[in-house]
Amino acid sequence: MADISRNDIVKLARLARLELSEAEIDEYVLEMSEIIGYVDLLQSVDVTGLKPTNQVTGLTNVTRLDEVVDYGYDLAALRSNVPGMQDDHIKVRRMIG
Repeated sequence: MADISRNDIVKLARLARLELSEAEIDEYVLEMSEIIGYVDLLQSVDVTGLKPTNQVTGLTNVTRLDEVVDYGYDLAALRSNVPGMQDDHIKVRRMIG
C-alpha cells in the first residue's frame, strides 16, 4: 500500500481550500492509500503487445469541412421579416424572466 500521511492529506486539503475534520482526515488517509495502491497495481500489469483502445467504434474522420454555403437568398430580404436588428444580429424579446 502507498504511504500517504496525514500531512499529505492536510496539505492537499489546504491546496484545495477544504476544511476537513480530524475524522475526515483519517478517512481520507485510508481511502487515498487504497486508491494509490490500486494505481500501483494497474501500473504493474504487463500490457506488451496490446493495442490501445482509445477508439472502439471503428469510426474515423466523421467530421465535415466547415464551409459557407450560399443558398442564393437575399440577406436584406430575409432581415426584413425579423422584429428588429442590433449590431448585425436579430434582436428578440427577453425569453428568461
